[in-house]
Amino acid sequence: MAGVQTAVALRERGFTGPVTLIGAEPHQPYDRPPLSKAVLLGKAEDSAFDVDFDELGIELRLGLDVTGLRAADHEIDTEVGPVAYDALVLATGAQPVTLPGTDGVPGVHLLRTLDDAVRLGPVLERRHDVVVVGAGWIGAEFATAARAAGCAVTVVEAADRPLAGALPAEVTAPMAEWYGENGAELLTEARVHTVEPGAPGRVVLADGRELPADAVVVGIGARPATGWLTGSGIALDPDGAVTADERLRTSLPDVYAVGDCASFPSARYGRRLLVHHWDNALQGPRSVAATIAGADAGEDPGPYDPVPYFWSEQFGRFVQFAGHHADADELLWRGDPAEQAWSVLWLRAGVAVALLAVGRPRDLAQGRKLIEAGTAVDPARAADPAVPLKAAVA
Repeated sequence: MAGVQTAVALRERGFTGPVTLIGAEPHQPYDRPPLSKAVLLGKAEDSAFDVDFDELGIELRLGLDVTGLRAADHEIDTEVGPVAYDALVLATGAQPVTLPGTDGVPGVHLLRTLDDAVRLGPVLERRHDVVVVGAGWIGAEFATAARAAGCAVTVVEAADRPLAGALPAEVTAPMAEWYGENGAELLTEARVHTVEPGAPGRVVLADGRELPADAVVVGIGARPATGWLTGSGIALDPDGAVTADERLRTSLPDVYAVGDCASFPSARYGRRLLVHHWDNALQGPRSVAATIAGADAGEDPGPYDPVPYFWSEQFGRFVQFAGHHADADELLWRGDPAEQAWSVLWLRAGVAVALLAVGRPRDLAQGRKLIEAGTAVDPARAADPAVPLKAAVA
C-alpha cells in the first residue's frame, strides 16, 4: 500500500522522472484489508490495486529482494545487483511476530500476505477446528471469517482481555462478549505451551489444557521489516522502526520512510507514533511525494502529523477508531455497549483526542473533525448519543 501510493502520488504531483517500485513478493501490488475478508473466504481471487503502472510510467520490479543500502553510493543492493537512486522511499512494512517454537510446524499459519490468505482458504472450506492465538484486530477478523465459514473457533489470548494493547479494559469488556455471541470461544490469560501437529493436532496451554486444532492461526503482532537496514546508517528505534522526522525523512540524505516500517514525531500528541494501519500507508506517501516533487520548486508540504485512523470488521460490527487516547483524562460513553451501536469519546483537558465508534460512522466522521481541529467539547452533550458530536462543541 505505502509503496504503491508513493509512486502514484509522485505522478499526481507532476513528477516526471523515472519511478521504480521494487517488491519482494511476485504478485501484482495488492491491498491487504481484503485478505482477512473476501480473499480468505474465497469471494475474491486477489486484491490487486486498480492501477495502470505502464500508463503512469512506473517500473515494477517484483519478486526482488533488497538486501542492503549504501547511502554513500546512492545505491541499494538487490539479489541481482545494485540499483541507483536520487531519492529513496522505504516502504517495507512490517512482518508478523511468530509463535516461539512453531517455525516449520505443519498447520501453523500467519495472515499477512496474499499467499498466507490463499493457504488458509482450504482450512475454512473444510470447516476445521481452528485455534487463533491472539485476540487483537487480526485475530478477531480471522475468527469472524472462520465462524462465517462454519469452523469451530477457539481464540487464545495471553492478556486478561482482547485488544489489551490497544484499548482500556472498560472499553474492551463489552467487545469480549462478541466472541461467545458468535459461537467462538475466547480464553484469556492463556498461554500456548506447545503446538502438536496431527490429524487432528492440538494446542497445549501452559496450564495443561488441550485444544483440538486442525489449524493454528497466529496473530500476536508485527514488527517493522527493517532487518535489511543493519549497517546502513539509518537510525532505528529499539523496536526496529525507522525514526523518521516530521517530514518523514530518515537520518540519511534523500531517504524517506513511510507506512508500517517508520515512526514519526507527532506535535499533536507530544510523542513519537508508530501506526500500523492502512490510512497511515495512504497519507504518509502523499506527504513524501509532495516533498520530493516540490523540492525543485521550493515547495514544503509541512509536517506530517495526522490523526491516526483505522477500521475493523468483526462479528457483524463495523469498528472505527480515530486519534490517540493514551494521555486522555476523561472517557465518555455514547450509547449502551450492550447494543449493536455505540461509541466512546476520549478527552484531554476537555478537548477531544480520540474516538472509538461501533456501528456509528457518523460519530466517527464528526468526531474525527473535532480531533483534527483540537476542539473542546461540552461533556454533558457529548455523552448524549442523541446529540450529534458536531453540536457538542463547548
